[in-house]
Amino acid sequence: MHRPNFCVECGERLTRKGWRARFGGWSCDRCAGRLGNYSLARWLTMVVVIACSAFALGRYLRPAAPPLIIQRAANSPLSDLPVNPDSVTNVPGSGSASRQGASNAGSVDDTVYLCGARTKKGTPCRRRVHFAGERCYQHKGMPAMVPLEKLIVKDN
Repeated sequence: MHRPNFCVECGERLTRKGWRARFGGWSCDRCAGRLGNYSLARWLTMVVVIACSAFALGRYLRPAAPPLIIQRAANSPLSDLPVNPDSVTNVPGSGSASRQGASNAGSVDDTVYLCGARTKKGTPCRRRVHFAGERCYQHKGMPAMVPLEKLIVKDN
C-alpha cells in the first residue's frame, strides 16, 4: 500500500508516529487540524460513547425478572410437604419390599420389547421399545431379524 512521505497540502516531510502510520495519514498534523481530518474520528467516538451509555442505562433500568413459579396438576401424586432427606432410612430387610412395590407401581401390562432390527454389524438391535413390532428411532421402518417371542424382555 502506498504511504506518502510528504504532506499533500504543504509539502512538509511526514514522520510516521502512532496510529497515523497505520492508517496512512496524507497530511501533517498542522494541515490535518486545519482541514478537519479528525472530525470523522471525533464523530465516530461520540457515537460509540452514546451507544455504550444508552446500553448501560437500559440495562440499569430494566425491570427485575418475575419470580419462577412452578405449578403442579391438581391430581398430582406428590405431597405438598417439603422433603426431609433424614427421614429416609435404609433398613436391610425392607429394601427388597420397597423394590417390589416400585415395580408394581406401574401397570401390569408394562411389557418391554427389544427393537430387533438388523444393525450395520449384522446383529439384532438391543435397544428397548415399548410396543411389540415397534422399532427404535434409528431403525424405524425396518423389519425385525428374530421372531416376536424372542424380543420380549424378561424381568429377573
